[in-house]
Amino acid sequence: MKPTLMLNLLLIFVLTLAGCESTGDKQADTTDAVQIDRDVDAALAKLYETAPSAKLLASKAKGILVFPNIVKAGFIGGAQYGKGALRKRGRTAGYYNIVAGSFGLQAGVQSFDYALFFMNDEALAYLDRSEGFELGIGPTVAVLDAGAAGNLSTTTLKDDVYAFIFGQRGLMAGINLEGSKITRVNP
Repeated sequence: MKPTLMLNLLLIFVLTLAGCESTGDKQADTTDAVQIDRDVDAALAKLYETAPSAKLLASKAKGILVFPNIVKAGFIGGAQYGKGALRKRGRTAGYYNIVAGSFGLQAGVQSFDYALFFMNDEALAYLDRSEGFELGIGPTVAVLDAGAAGNLSTTTLKDDVYAFIFGQRGLMAGINLEGSKITRVNP
């Protein structure tokens, strides 16, 4: 099979997943929620191990929204999709999905983990009341890498939301324009 055809089929698959909402019975819903919670626990443990400053953020955050396995695929046009959970005081307070589309010079498939630390009640309230939290609109989001995260302290925490992207697997290359939307779901 040609690589272009394979990537296009994968893109169609990812877009199809992005449009899906669970319509199964209660047992299927409960099983999906349990799996999301397990994956979130594992992703947070991995984040805290690789970026110790994330623990500082967690101790100060009003809520942490974790997407443990976002899948991104693209060939000129691209898409990404993932499911996650919002944690407040260590307990799951809701389930969310993230969907993004992109266009530009790009090719590949990758997956990664994503955590958003909501540092104040206003930012968390915006997530709760919005009909789809769009990154780049609303509260200020600061994306942290290992270097920037190492310089965090209680006196330097000034943004509404801090984001960590970690656990990248696969290969995605290119330059593109992308928008992400986060929506509350019932798994």
